[in-house]
Amino acid sequence: MSDAATRNGRRLAVVKLGSSTLTDGEGRVDRAYLADLAYQVNRARKAGWDVIIVSSGSIPCGLEALGMPLERPKHMPTVQAAASVGMRALLAAYDQVFSPYGILTSLVLLTRRDTADRTAYLHARDTFHRLVELGCVPIVNENDTVSVEQIKFGDNDTLAALVACLADADRVVILSDIEGLFTANPQTHPDATLIKRVDRITPAIMEGATGAGSAVGSGGMITKLTSARVLGAAGIPLVICHGRAESAVLHALDDEPIGTLFTAKERRHKITPRKLWIALGDAVRGRITVDDGAAEAITLRGKSLLFVGISRFEGEFVAGGVVDVLDESGYVIARGLARCDARDMRTGEDIAIHRDELIVFE
Repeated sequence: MSDAATRNGRRLAVVKLGSSTLTDGEGRVDRAYLADLAYQVNRARKAGWDVIIVSSGSIPCGLEALGMPLERPKHMPTVQAAASVGMRALLAAYDQVFSPYGILTSLVLLTRRDTADRTAYLHARDTFHRLVELGCVPIVNENDTVSVEQIKFGDNDTLAALVACLADADRVVILSDIEGLFTANPQTHPDATLIKRVDRITPAIMEGATGAGSAVGSGGMITKLTSARVLGAAGIPLVICHGRAESAVLHALDDEPIGTLFTAKERRHKITPRKLWIALGDAVRGRITVDDGAAEAITLRGKSLLFVGISRFEGEFVAGGVVDVLDESGYVIARGLARCDARDMRTGEDIAIHRDELIVFE
C-alpha cells in the first residue's frame, strides 16, 4: 500500500509506546526516556523516515498532576478526568523533548466512533498525510476522556495498526516491556527462547499468546499478534521489541537484529481502504464459523462467503456489522461485513459476505 515515491522518497514509521514502557518504576512518566526517544526520532528523520507516535501515558500523567495514587482508578469518571488532565501534560512533555531539534508535534485523539464511519476514516487519513507533509510528528492516543466500552479500541496496539493503515506506513515498531515473541511465556517458562522472525502467524502461535503482562498497560501479546495479522494483510512489517533496549527505534528501522520481526508478504491484490476500514475501523459484532470447503474458497480461491458454507454463528450482529470468520478449528481466517442480520443467517440463499467486503488474513 505504501508508496515512498509519493513522499519524495521518504518512508513512514508508526512507533507505539505502551504505558509500561513510558513510565518509570514508580509509575511516573519518564522524561529522560522521552528525551532519548526524541533523539532517536530526530536521527531517523535525518535518515529518511517520517514518524508518527502512538503513545499511552495520559492517565499516569494525569494522576501524577492531580496528586493521586498512580495505580489506575476503578472509577471510570476518575479515569477520564485523569486522562483529560494528563493529555495536556503528556503533550507538553513531548513538545519539550522535541523542540531542541526544531520538530513540531501535534495531537490526534481517536475513538472507534471516529473510524467506524468510512467517511470519517478517510478524513483522518488525509489529516495524517498532511501533518507528515508539514514536517510534524503526530502524537496519537485514544481519547480516554470520552471513550466508553462500546467505542474503545481497547489497547494502543490496535490503534497503532489502524494509524499505520490510515497513514500508509512502511513499518510499525511496538516498544514493549518484553523483548518480543517467545516460544512460551518467559515469566513462567525460563527456558523460553525469542522468536526473531515470523513469516506467518499460525494457530499454534496464536494459542500460545497470553494476555496483558503488566499492571500498567492494557494490551498483551494476543493484541499484538492480532495487529500483526492485519498489518501483514496490508503489507506493513511489524517489529516488537523491548522499548528500553539501546537505540531500539533506530535498530528496528535499520533492519538490525532486535526483537521479533513480523514480515509482510507481497499482497496478491490491493488491499483497499475500505477493507482496511473493515479490518480495524469498527468493533467486531459477531463470529461466523465456516466448513472446510468455504474456508478453502475464501483463503485460496478468492471467493465470497456463501450461506451454504456456514456451520454456525454467534453474536447479535446486524446487516453491515463487522464479523470474524473462523475455520472449524476456531482460527480467525478473515473479517468482513455481514450482508444480513444474525436472525436471518439461516434463511439466506446466496452471499453472506461479499468478497469486496472481506479481508483475508495470511
